[in-house]
Amino acid sequence: MAVPGIGEARAVAIQAALELGRRAAEEIRNEDDRVTTPRDIYRRFELRLRDLRQEEFHVLLLNTQNAVIRELMITRGILDASVVHPREVFAPALMEAAAAVILVHNHPSGDPTPSPADREVTRQLVEAGRVLGIPIRDHVVVGNGRYCSFLDLGLISSLDG
Repeated sequence: MAVPGIGEARAVAIQAALELGRRAAEEIRNEDDRVTTPRDIYRRFELRLRDLRQEEFHVLLLNTQNAVIRELMITRGILDASVVHPREVFAPALMEAAAAVILVHNHPSGDPTPSPADREVTRQLVEAGRVLGIPIRDHVVVGNGRYCSFLDLGLISSLDG
């Protein structure tokens, strides 16, 4: 079917864009779905974070049933770092009356192994959460086709908070 002013190349580009939109729509998850495992978290973020050239730090705010209340990008950093302060993580959690939070960030290198800086910021956030009564359930680092969970690695306790 011919449309005036639309050549073959443009028509193919439009079809490709529509297909990408369809695929992206299939990936959108209901905001109130539950996250019960680190793999759930990874699947939620892998397509968004895996190809970025800089780190992004996100937080999932959870209710008492581990359903996502809200998902926020806290910071966008540089190639290998992102500055995260407890107030940026916990201010929205307090406003939304979150029962717990999950931290998520990517490693543009593709290697999701937590760095010493990742461990330190997580320690600080766990302590802040303990004081506020909002536990950190996990911190998932997204890499290229794989992830690391602080909970699975024993770097954070399921009892923190």
